[in-house]
Amino acid sequence: MCLTSNSKIIKPSIFTFLIFVLSLASLFAKQHTLKPGMEPVDYVNPYIGNISHLLVPTYPTIHLPNSLLRVYPERADFTGNQISGLPVSVTSHRGASAFNLSPYQGDEKKLNAVINYGYDNEIIKPYFYHVDLDDYGIAVKFAPSHQSAIYQINFTETGPAYLILNSLDGEMKVNANTISGYQSLGNNTKVFLYMETDLKPTSSGILSDQKINPAVKTATGKDACVVLKYPLNTKQIKVRYGISFISIEQAKKNLQREIKDYSLEKVAETGRGVWNKTLGKILIDGDNENYKTVFYTSLYRTYERMICISEDGNYFSAFDGKVHQDLGIPFYTDDWIWDTYRATHPLRAIIEPKKEQDMINSFIRMAEQMPDFWMPTFPEITGDSRRMNSNHGVATIIDAYNKGLRGFDLEKAYLACKNAITQKTLAPWSPKKAGALDAFYKKNGYIPALHPGEEETIPEVHSWEKRQPVAVTLGTVYDEWCLSKIAKILGKDEDAAYFAERSLNYHKVFNPETKFFHPKDKDGKFIEPFDYRFSGGIGARDAYDENNGWVYRWDVQHNISDLVKMMGGKDSFVNELERMYNTPLGMGRPDFHHQFGDHTGIVGQYSMGNEPSMHIPYLYNYGGQPWRTQKRVRSLLNQWFRNDLMGIPGDEDGGGLTSFVVFSSLGFYPITPGLPMYVIGAPMFRDAKIDIGNGKIFEISCLNYSPDNKYIQSAKLNGKEWNKSWFSHQELMQGGKLEFVMGKQPNKKWASDEDALPPSFSMPD
Repeated sequence: MCLTSNSKIIKPSIFTFLIFVLSLASLFAKQHTLKPGMEPVDYVNPYIGNISHLLVPTYPTIHLPNSLLRVYPERADFTGNQISGLPVSVTSHRGASAFNLSPYQGDEKKLNAVINYGYDNEIIKPYFYHVDLDDYGIAVKFAPSHQSAIYQINFTETGPAYLILNSLDGEMKVNANTISGYQSLGNNTKVFLYMETDLKPTSSGILSDQKINPAVKTATGKDACVVLKYPLNTKQIKVRYGISFISIEQAKKNLQREIKDYSLEKVAETGRGVWNKTLGKILIDGDNENYKTVFYTSLYRTYERMICISEDGNYFSAFDGKVHQDLGIPFYTDDWIWDTYRATHPLRAIIEPKKEQDMINSFIRMAEQMPDFWMPTFPEITGDSRRMNSNHGVATIIDAYNKGLRGFDLEKAYLACKNAITQKTLAPWSPKKAGALDAFYKKNGYIPALHPGEEETIPEVHSWEKRQPVAVTLGTVYDEWCLSKIAKILGKDEDAAYFAERSLNYHKVFNPETKFFHPKDKDGKFIEPFDYRFSGGIGARDAYDENNGWVYRWDVQHNISDLVKMMGGKDSFVNELERMYNTPLGMGRPDFHHQFGDHTGIVGQYSMGNEPSMHIPYLYNYGGQPWRTQKRVRSLLNQWFRNDLMGIPGDEDGGGLTSFVVFSSLGFYPITPGLPMYVIGAPMFRDAKIDIGNGKIFEISCLNYSPDNKYIQSAKLNGKEWNKSWFSHQELMQGGKLEFVMGKQPNKKWASDEDALPPSFSMPD
């Protein structure tokens, strides 16, 4: 309870006071249902997924939620025998650290710009890092704040101690116990550093020919490096620093604002509190501790990006190379929208609506700052890298708006989205303006495919990524559906009708004989022969993208009920879903993965490790058999998302994949961003309470709970019988209770009637 200085306090009787205290304790006990002595952050295991199944693993990132400063140990991979120095700040998701700090004790002739260490006894928590650099007898502790951090380095030898600070490409300057400088990141973007130590060195200077040159205090260029030397028998050095994308002066301000002394414990404790408050927006109760670990680790992953780069009300934007005032709206960047529009942004719309609005405002500002006023696709610290295909920023806009978020200019957002979809080329991985391929799409409603061996003549097409004709067609018709929804809200009826009609163009690439989406040439003929498992080259990019035709068979997020009809009705639809899971790879895994590096987490032809597959297990609901969704979702979670080093099946993408885990563990999923509703799956916990703000809680409760009881027998929403396999965002945000009765065998009748099916294309009146 918080009382301001002006609050009027009435002294209660002792009895009344005791009743009040006991009531609070009872309320807290009901809400906080984790294992005694455990808080949400204690369940986070940053090592989950650190060994990848095939491609990029997760990284054990130490950071505060959505903070500018992030670090993780620099090593070749999790099983690497050495770490390379100590990280200072990671400036992009999966990127290397800008700057590098290497403590050293030993022969001065062995100084290097970066020292590689054997290491042991590593401990990583979201707010804390510890490691022993056992080759040198050095112990390290680290704790981050939002734009600053602190190291505590303990030495055990008797010789002089050294700190080496390296900029890979930039400038480093040393002055007594302070170091400052910058590192160039590309696209006129720099990251600035201000660092100071609690002890004054006996000498300092640049590193030159593995020696300290005390006569020179500034190093520039590649591996610009300075060294601080400390006395014999130095046992501990504390290092605190600030990071900025604006200037060294701002980096110093960031440090002084956040870390006022050299108490690492204080910084770590503050960080722990921040994480507990953040993760505590969802409180869970259940009997399986591993489920809780996977859940909270997945939730932690969704806060790695986007990052807030506002610094005292200003931010540097690589989108125009200028420093701007944020006008009270923090600026965020570092997002791969192709991955995150599906579930990460929708999750944020529920538990972090203010942040989601700020991020959308950031998208609009990026568009304004770029020359062509196009909505970004892969905004990073260094600008928009325009990767993958389609322009799904439009989905984040309409999804947020339809879920009640109003703190952004919808008209500006619409124009930026429309420009990106109609003026920029649809060719994947290209920042170029629309060309002949786009003119064909506008006229004919699909991207034409090339025949095997046919030469590419379109200059906008990336030589490796190819046209991806079916994937781009399906992705763009969904984007056009999103445009139609925004246009309708804005009263642009002509645009709304135009884009709504175009959003049905998935029919253009549907093969009614095979009932697959099939690449078609410029003359309107399907490419033959064609194998939906193997055709299309590496990653099937001559037809799809990263996954094969079995995965893209279901990629009509905005009109699933129509897809059911195209498949021949509900029974055929369900049978084809089952056939996907039952169809073998058809070749050995080495050969298959040589062609499909991203198609991981395999069940039959299904790929749990890639984002276009995330909605597929929920499609059974549209076929009137939600019990199959309950079975499939639970088995996928158990098979592929585990509390171990290989516990994530594919590229996690900073929340792109783990947001599926968060939603699916709660028991529902946002299958169509843009439609404010959720389809129901199989809740993992006895009870889950979601803090939806304004003092409201939405609770998902399971009667007859057991970790093995995955099937819904019946349901109630706020005490009323609920026989639908979906519910609306409005019903969620009103607060209340969704109550399931669970069982070990399916109730095949629950939510199976026609009027129980989830909506498509439009919400019901």
